[in-house]
Order: sequence, then C-alpha cells, then structure tokens
Amino acid sequence: MERPLSMRGGTLIGRVVSDKMRDTVVVERDTVKFYPKYKRYARSRSRIVAHNPGHKARMGDVVRIAETRKISKTKAWTVVEIVKKGASE
Repeated sequence: MERPLSMRGGTLIGRVVSDKMRDTVVVERDTVKFYPKYKRYARSRSRIVAHNPGHKARMGDVVRIAETRKISKTKAWTVVEIVKKGASE
C-alpha cells in the first residue's frame, strides 16, 4: 500500500500526451505570450512529467496536476484529478 503524497505549491491544468510509462504521464501545456516591442504573440509549450497513481489518466485526458516532493529525477508533480476525459477510448 502506497502512502499518499502530500501536495504543496501550485496546481496546473494540461493535456496528457503520453501514458506509456508505468505510473507516469507526460502533461503538455500550451502558452501564448505577447511581446509588446514586436506587437506579436509567440506560442510555446511545456511538457511536465507527472506521477499517475492508479493509472487513472490516459492519453488525451485534460488533467489537473499539483506540485509534490521529488519522486524521481524528473517527476515532481502528480495527477490530482481528471478534468475532462479524452476521446481516445
């Protein structure tokens, strides 16, 4: 039986783009930033590796992730809830 992870810090919402790892998903967030000097918008995206307890989140789902302690070298976030199920089922 695993101990539940304590949540601290911020929460984010993103889309699961990979669920091929065990207990891990990759969550992608799209951002748009305005640069006043050039009067242009720039799109970027960030990919966050998150712990997926119980394998509940699947590819295409929109999930809420919360900051936790370091779980591995790249994982410091965990899936808290599935906001919207994806169309992959």
